[in-house]
Amino acid sequence: MPRRRVAAPVDDAPVEPEPLVPGVARALSPLARRILAHNPGRMTGPGTNTYLVGIDEIVVIDPGPEDDEHLDAICGCGGDRIRWIALTHTHPDHAPSALALKQRTGAELLAFNARDGIKPDRRIGDGFTIEATEFRLTAVHTPGHASNHLCYLLEEERLLFSGDHLMEGSTVVIRPPDGDMVAYLASLEKVRKLRLRAIAPGHGRVIEQPNEVIDWYLAHRHEREAAVLAALREAGTAKVDDLLPVVYADVDAELLPVARYSLHAHLLKLAGEGRAAGRTLTGKWTAT
Repeated sequence: MPRRRVAAPVDDAPVEPEPLVPGVARALSPLARRILAHNPGRMTGPGTNTYLVGIDEIVVIDPGPEDDEHLDAICGCGGDRIRWIALTHTHPDHAPSALALKQRTGAELLAFNARDGIKPDRRIGDGFTIEATEFRLTAVHTPGHASNHLCYLLEEERLLFSGDHLMEGSTVVIRPPDGDMVAYLASLEKVRKLRLRAIAPGHGRVIEQPNEVIDWYLAHRHEREAAVLAALREAGTAKVDDLLPVVYADVDAELLPVARYSLHAHLLKLAGEGRAAGRTLTGKWTAT
């Protein structure tokens, strides 16, 4: 969820000075282009990023929400060279256009599993690799935000397409039961080891200092967890909605209904470690 923009260090790393414009393909590297979908919002930022990887053979990563104009832009950029459609996950801002894009192009639809009305041609998992004429793209299973979440590593450029696992300028909502804080933190650690040059997120601009941002994500989650436990110990017994304004005092009031899911995820992690007792979003919790 939006919290604050992560500061980048002052160095010689490239930045993206141009504004993000929906429907316009922009080259991010020799092998990767981005097209921004027309779905801006508090939870999607400027909108969903669709990525086209490759020149002779193309994989489309996250074709986005149902939008004919966005599909026209994807097809206009990739044409009959689109061979694969790869989903990071099946949430409604990332996946619904996949079926229409498949009908237009005949491309093979790849996803972790069948879900949310999406039935892939091939179910893929950790380590699955697309071997194209110009590139190698490897799937990295990163559950946490969603149990079926995949990132994709472009080996030649060490560029990670992160979907909703990591986003520029904001943190990520973890909503149980499909969202899992323990799995999410483990997935962050997993991605941290990939020797990345940059991250192309599902929302926002390219992240040019991947390790710094991942370290901030990890530190932020651990700080939030400590605040949850401290507030619970202070209260003795409390419900999620009692803890919410205390733990998330730095979050805009309109985002608190979403923040309560991540708070619940933190409590479930603490319960699994024996440091809290409780189970449900609406029930009572105690520190142990």
